[in-house]
Amino acid sequence: MSTEQKVALITGASQGIGAGLVKGFRDRGYRIVANSRSIKPGAAGGDPDILIIEGDIAEPRTADRVVGAAIDRFGRIDTLVNNAGIFISKPFVEYSQADFMALVSVNLMGFFHISQRAAARMLKQGAGHIVNITTTLAEQPLTDVPAAIPALTKGGLNAVTRSLAIEYASKGIRVNAVSPGIIKTPMHPADTHDFLAGLHPMRRMGEIQEIVDAVLYLETAAFVTGEILHVDGGAHAGRW
Repeated sequence: MSTEQKVALITGASQGIGAGLVKGFRDRGYRIVANSRSIKPGAAGGDPDILIIEGDIAEPRTADRVVGAAIDRFGRIDTLVNNAGIFISKPFVEYSQADFMALVSVNLMGFFHISQRAAARMLKQGAGHIVNITTTLAEQPLTDVPAAIPALTKGGLNAVTRSLAIEYASKGIRVNAVSPGIIKTPMHPADTHDFLAGLHPMRRMGEIQEIVDAVLYLETAAFVTGEILHVDGGAHAGRW
């Protein structure tokens, strides 16, 4: 199989933004390695250029399988999109240790294991791009959405995005982030949409395609690294 075609690794790829990213990169001609805990082999739709790897990305062995499969099947890794994440909203004193560990495991360990392995491969290639999906709530908290621990973890992704961008700027690897507002995905029941829309200055929720478009912009923006691109209807700009 030819190794000239670019390859994107996408975590949290089974639905919502992740599924949109798989389609967006595939439409650009990329080969895809798609991972999530719940993704099924049939998600590839028979496309030989989409490789499905089921597993918990917080586990090192899953990261090993994802990166190993990408190299074995396609011979390269050009882009990693760290989309897998969970969100638990509750008052700070009500978070349990289980909540804390779940958020740290998926949002931070899920970033660490796969990014470290993908970056090692990108360093050998002399090129690559890592995109982290964070959240505007890490920078612009809302009274109506208490989320201290998600902010702790996703804020960490914002920080590491800038740190790695500097570390790898001279090595051909770019590192960026997309910071969404609240996006209309299956995780938000329809009866919550009016409330959630009101949390944005533009008075609507974001669409999955708007996040996909932001990631694809960063993918082609060769002079952009260390960027946290807000796609949040203006929520990051301040209180309104």
